[in-house]
Amino acid sequence: MQFLKFKPTVYQLENASTGHLFEDDGWAMSDPLSPEPSLIRAVYSEKQFQPRPELGGLYRYAGWLPIKRTLRGSAAPVTYKSKGLARFLGLNNLYITFSGWVPKIGARMKTCSFKETEAYSVCARIDRNEKRTLIVQSAGNTARAFAQVCSDNGIPVVICIPEDNKHDLWFHRRLNRCVKVIAVPHGCDYFDAITLGEKLAASPSFFLEGGAKNIARRDGMGTTILSFVEKAGRIPDVYFQAVGSGTGAIAAWENAERLAADGRFGENRMRVFVSQNSPFTLIYDSWKACSRGLAELSPEVGRRNAEVILAKVLSNRKPPYSIAGGLYDVLVKSRGDVYLASNDDIVYWLLQFRNLEGYDLLPAACVAVSSLARSVQEGAVGKDDLIMLNCTGGGILGSMKRGCVPKEPDLVLSPDLPAEEIVKRVSEIL
Repeated sequence: MQFLKFKPTVYQLENASTGHLFEDDGWAMSDPLSPEPSLIRAVYSEKQFQPRPELGGLYRYAGWLPIKRTLRGSAAPVTYKSKGLARFLGLNNLYITFSGWVPKIGARMKTCSFKETEAYSVCARIDRNEKRTLIVQSAGNTARAFAQVCSDNGIPVVICIPEDNKHDLWFHRRLNRCVKVIAVPHGCDYFDAITLGEKLAASPSFFLEGGAKNIARRDGMGTTILSFVEKAGRIPDVYFQAVGSGTGAIAAWENAERLAADGRFGENRMRVFVSQNSPFTLIYDSWKACSRGLAELSPEVGRRNAEVILAKVLSNRKPPYSIAGGLYDVLVKSRGDVYLASNDDIVYWLLQFRNLEGYDLLPAACVAVSSLARSVQEGAVGKDDLIMLNCTGGGILGSMKRGCVPKEPDLVLSPDLPAEEIVKRVSEIL
């Protein structure tokens, strides 16, 4: 593998609940001294936001990424001031932060999803001498991003997905053999893929990527708001994003706090508005019940609702909502709210957005556009508010012109199998 010369970022870890500072052992996901479950955050030695364009792609934001190296092929989110959608909604200061493939606006994420921001950050946190195999659990877009990044950079990975979402695994060329895809059978969902990965991690030959608990995942996703501030010059008044887990919204809030501490971009008064695709409404139901605890959702209902929605990546039955520093805390601190969008809303805004802005969005991003429109209609945002619309993916129609190679699962395994059997079966194909 070849890597650009890069001096690892200097940082400490902080317990979001207690403020306890401690050193990173290389792959810390929690504070061992924490009296309660809590997210941890990176506290960077670089206190001011200083983009580094000479590093290229996502790594222009390396000062606020917990990374040891840089990898080939990354791209950063692109922010621009909207004209078409802004005029349609009657907004004077709407900025769209887009992650996907639309070269005419400078967006060049090959997998068409902002999950690339996670993958390039998480994989760059891995020590280049790591002997274990990374495990990534995904509902679709994350799988495609990690598969592409690991394939391009020769990083061994096992990706666990629902078989029903395998259509999301498309690429422009055949993947490197270092990438293996393990699926849970038809009728299973993202939570089942998580279970499969956790059982595989029982072997010391594997290690979990960590999801929302991984600071590299969150700070990679948080580059969206860094892109916004580079363009708009200050922290937004309002932030919109569709969520499955809410990790991207947590990441945006954490970087807004860092930007406020910098002192050059205003105070952090950003309201965080997130949205889900009904009928998968776990976060919405929990928030509207004014509850830190997650609403009740049986596996059967969760799986059924996940099958019904168009934005299948928004179907996480185990989101980081209740944990200290998680989505509930972000919504409370930001005076935020949660919206819903139906499948019909997605189709409507997919067509409208293409007419107004000139490119196509993924279904999840259409959920965010729908919620922005609804908030305008209800008066939750004003026409002069500085608004960041995080469009987390799109440009597939243009990207597909470059060719498409599907990736079939290497194995299909039930999440109910014993951990020993899962480890044995997966180890045989590595």
